[in-house]
Amino acid sequence: MISVIVPVYNEENGVAQSLRDLDAALAEFSEYEIIVVDDGSTDRTLERIAEAGVEKLAVVKHPENMGYGKSLIDGITAARNECICITDGDGSYPATRIGELYRFYPDYDMVVGARQGKEYRKGVIKGPARVIFQMLSEYAAGRSVPDINSGLRIFKRSVALKFRDSLCAGFSFTTTITLHFMLNNYYVKYVPIPYHKREGISKIRHFRDTLRAFQYIVEAILYYNPIKLFLLLASLNLIAGGALVALNNMAAMRLPFLDILSAILVASFIPIFGLGLIAAQLRKIYGSSQRRSHD
Repeated sequence: MISVIVPVYNEENGVAQSLRDLDAALAEFSEYEIIVVDDGSTDRTLERIAEAGVEKLAVVKHPENMGYGKSLIDGITAARNECICITDGDGSYPATRIGELYRFYPDYDMVVGARQGKEYRKGVIKGPARVIFQMLSEYAAGRSVPDINSGLRIFKRSVALKFRDSLCAGFSFTTTITLHFMLNNYYVKYVPIPYHKREGISKIRHFRDTLRAFQYIVEAILYYNPIKLFLLLASLNLIAGGALVALNNMAAMRLPFLDILSAILVASFIPIFGLGLIAAQLRKIYGSSQRRSHD
């Protein structure tokens, strides 16, 4: 049994065929439902959904555009089944791979389709940003994170709802839910999938949404394991200080202000790391008080 959530916003070009493909792919399940969450579309998306001719389909309508994450949260809340699958309505994710992901459920709390191929790797901003996000996420979680923001994944509804109030309402929803699952020691499995060219125009604003995703990753590290963030900052200062010393020594004329700056950067390691230790202890105290209040 599975509930598939499909958030859409102005997807008149591809939503009908995407829903037909999804309905055909779900035929192997004994029971399923498709919940389309229309996030205030202003084109003919709703007409195209009706024309798709999919029977086991429910539509949740937003009177205005509230964001990708908000649509998913509303869809998860409305779902009847414990097994949740999320995918897009633009044809970019292969519906035929849902059954492959489901093979690892419920042994894993979340199964993610790790995107592969030329369409996934392209983009001047997206490519470098993905590398940075992957490095930060793996540093935070201490686990391999091949694709932190894939939009095709299966997970347990009960676990996702635990983090409902802290999940991003925008495009960083997938980033935040991945980190919440991993940093709370839930089992996460990655399965390679192809990624196709989407139908219609992407709604992602790359610069703004990249900064927002970076913000949520840093917040997650600060909340769950603050010492890692402070250790990273302290280490970067130490490396920068050492690099300035080396550069100044190789220069034809030594610059005194570089010696001062490098000394400050190197000396900052201890106080920054100390702040991390304090933050970690405060996190433990807060966690203990939260557990006692729940008991």
